[in-house]
Amino acid sequence: MPLSGAMLAVSAFGELTQALDLGTGSAKQSLSRSMSLSSGTGAGKADRVFSDRRTLAASATEDLDLAGVLLDAFGAAITFARIKGLIIAAAAGNSNNVVVGAAASNPWATLLGATHTLTLRPGAFVAVGTGVADATGYAVAAGTGDLLKIANSGAGTSVTYDVHIIGASA
Repeated sequence: MPLSGAMLAVSAFGELTQALDLGTGSAKQSLSRSMSLSSGTGAGKADRVFSDRRTLAASATEDLDLAGVLLDAFGAAITFARIKGLIIAAAAGNSNNVVVGAAASNPWATLLGATHTLTLRPGAFVAVGTGVADATGYAVAAGTGDLLKIANSGAGTSVTYDVHIIGASA
């Protein structure tokens, strides 16, 4: 089934102000990046999307298998060969952190390496996107490098997180 379009955008803005002798001075700083992807598998294209809200019990972990186990919105199995965009957001109401990365076997290592992790404190999020000219993206190797581990950092309470993955099947 074709993907009619995908977009990932991130934006940051800050304004510094300071009292001056004859008024107030300010400096605005911003950074924005976005990408729009059309249907397909090459540069500037994607044909697979996975999106879900998930909950992990206290101290629990799960491996998101990027090659053949996740289901799309219509219940069809998804096999990513390349990830073009990824957003993971920890729920603000979490007491524990959400830890991303370092699966014990077959880790998806093209983003964080095989053993590195990223810690998302309650309410935190991370967004990663490739440029539209990038045909490679973050490669997924079915059976050897396709598990994205997500872990609850502690005991006592569950954690909830949202995940959205945009990618290509080839």
